[in-house]
Amino acid sequence: MQVDDALLVKLEKLSFLKVDENKREEIIKQLSEIVSFVDNLSELNTDGVDDKFAINDSSTPTREDIARCDTKINDDIIKNAPNGAEHFFIVPKIIE
Repeated sequence: MQVDDALLVKLEKLSFLKVDENKREEIIKQLSEIVSFVDNLSELNTDGVDDKFAINDSSTPTREDIARCDTKINDDIIKNAPNGAEHFFIVPKIIE
C-alpha cells in the first residue's frame, strides 16, 4: 500500500484530525514505515502454527464477580475531589 497525500487526507477525514502542513511529509514517511513493517509480517510462514497458539498454556486469572457496597471506598475517592457531597462529584454546570 502506498501512503501518499491523498491517503493522508482520507485518514484525516476519517479520524477527525488535522495535520499541519509542515508535518505532512514526516507523517507520510512514518505511516509508510509502519505499513512496510506490517507487510513484512505477512511474509512469515504460519502454516504449521495453531490458530490458538499462546506462549504459555495458563489462562488469565479471574475473580468472582460479586457485587459489594463499600461506602468507605466512595468516601476515600470523594475526599480527594475538589468538590463532592453524598458520594457524588460536584462539577460546574457546562450546558446552559
